[in-house]
Amino acid sequence: MLRHIGIVSQSKKLKSSDVAATAAAIQKQVSRDFGPIWQIDATVSYFEKLTDIPLGYWPVIIKDNINQQGAGGVHLDDNKQPYALVQAESYWQMATSHETLEMLADPAGNRLMTGTSPKKGEGRVQFLVEVCDPSEAVAFGYHVNGILLSDFYTPHYFDPSVTAGTHYSFTGAITQPRQVLKGGYLSWFDPITKHWLQEQYFGSKPTISDLGALNIADTIRGTFDRLRGEPPWHGQKAPKDPSEKAARQASRSVAGRWERSIAQLA
Repeated sequence: MLRHIGIVSQSKKLKSSDVAATAAAIQKQVSRDFGPIWQIDATVSYFEKLTDIPLGYWPVIIKDNINQQGAGGVHLDDNKQPYALVQAESYWQMATSHETLEMLADPAGNRLMTGTSPKKGEGRVQFLVEVCDPSEAVAFGYHVNGILLSDFYTPHYFDPSVTAGTHYSFTGAITQPRQVLKGGYLSWFDPITKHWLQEQYFGSKPTISDLGALNIADTIRGTFDRLRGEPPWHGQKAPKDPSEKAARQASRSVAGRWERSIAQLA
């Protein structure tokens, strides 16, 4: 099934050209990187206004203020169709990529995968599918068209053990199943205790917290997004793309050639 994402900005801080360029970069990420791995076919398009988005598209809306810290992420509207909110702040392009990929992998925000718990002695549990969260920190992103986008894990992330030559995330930053990198987290449900647990790597080392029996409102993923608080990319330094300057120069050169060709037709 072909899915359609519409990216629109209601921010007064962002240029429409920057949002359009980000949508194009995410489209390349989805078509080239994410789609083949997750077997998902999707279009990602930029629209100037929310009213311009056609029926059947899932919107990703960038706003200056989403009115609640940590409330960004995928939600469901009155008809149970997904939409995502992104705050226009540092690394908004990476956040837009993050929310787009997670919405494509799990539109309803409730997808669970079974596997062995990271907590010793807990046994089999159900992991919430959040493809970007374990490696969501800025340090693990990668550049597409010179724009920093989010890393994401592959379906092998839930494998029972390490297999040589297997990619557990697109960039290779995650090196083993169910690994959480610094700045990331992983959530799961224990069917015995009926508690939600989370491994978080926000300090000097990973820790596991028992969150208890949560009251799930909207979606499971939306509930965790509200609990997350400040995104992990705040205050972090993005990795540099050594080819970014050369890519910009090449784009300007090609644009100049197009302009000259068009002028010759006049």
